[in-house]
Amino acid sequence: MASISLSNVYKAYGTNPPVIRDVNLQIENSEFCVFLGPSGCGKSTLLRMVAGLETITAGELRIGGQTMNAVPPAKRKVAMVFQNYALYPHMTVYDNLAFGLKQAKKSADYIDRKIREAARILELEPLLDRRPKALSGGQRQRVAIGRAIVREPGVFLFDEPLSNLDASLRVQTRTEIARLHKAFDQASAIYVTHDQIEAMALADKIVLLHTGSDTEKFGSIAQAGAPLELYHRPRSKFVAGFIGSPKMNFIEATVASVDAQGVVIKLLGGETIRAAVDGAGVASGQDVTLGIRPEHFVPEAGSGAAPDARQGITRGIRLVERLGEHSYLHLEGTQGESMIAKLPGDAANHAGDRVTLGVPANHCHVFDAKGLALPLLDR
Repeated sequence: MASISLSNVYKAYGTNPPVIRDVNLQIENSEFCVFLGPSGCGKSTLLRMVAGLETITAGELRIGGQTMNAVPPAKRKVAMVFQNYALYPHMTVYDNLAFGLKQAKKSADYIDRKIREAARILELEPLLDRRPKALSGGQRQRVAIGRAIVREPGVFLFDEPLSNLDASLRVQTRTEIARLHKAFDQASAIYVTHDQIEAMALADKIVLLHTGSDTEKFGSIAQAGAPLELYHRPRSKFVAGFIGSPKMNFIEATVASVDAQGVVIKLLGGETIRAAVDGAGVASGQDVTLGIRPEHFVPEAGSGAAPDARQGITRGIRLVERLGEHSYLHLEGTQGESMIAKLPGDAANHAGDRVTLGVPANHCHVFDAKGLALPLLDR
């Protein structure tokens, strides 16, 4: 078992601005933590600092309560699974699994027992005599995971391990990783990905890192918490736009009024929408952004809709994507912005129609001029 603690961690290369900035994070024993963010946000760099493959410019890293800043990678009791598998092509699967244990001078009986156990768990037993070139991508990834398992680390580190696999195999291997973590629940895991669906499916805790033009935030934590916390209660427009697929719709608006039930905002298209948020930080006339997820629109708002969904917006339909279980309606925006509504698959809507969609007050998010979310009222 090994908890991980990062305190005021920075990483900079020479005199360049930091690529990791002021990271404070606690990962508990047996927790599955996902570092998430777009390319270039520093998530792999942060993982490599935990592994000891990158030095820490400032701050402190502790694993299992011990400071690790100056401890070499081989002594940190971590095992890393890389994106490119990093298997030895001239060795069999058995020898690839055995290599690290031989380097550690373990006995032959111990090595064989650990390999047989890992092969059984990963369903690699029929493949032990093959070389990597005779394996599929998914099988190679399982060998890479097995090489980590046999070392019995306190921490598993996964650096975008599924990005070289096709879509169906990614889902299968993702399920296997989740199952393995439950089977080895004494070990913590850190997993790096830019795919928010992977993050939502795997994580006990998501750590979303900032990127973009705001250099004062670049490489810092935008929000950390359980997947559904980031989904339902994003702290900023950045978080709200990154978590969820399709992403949240954003509509420019102004504050019409504030009361105990929330904030009433006026859209540029003329509609007024009540949002169940705390309006203590805004005033009438102030510019804000309304956020509504595609799946939270209610079809055909009106007298037949639930009371909090009778408020709505009316838009023309540019395109309908019918995907079986659900349909995506691509809607016209008042300023050319893209809007998407996710409706049941049998929705009777067509391109060129106009549709009125309900906007439930308790599913509305409001962001101020700085992109910060107004707190949601209790639901």
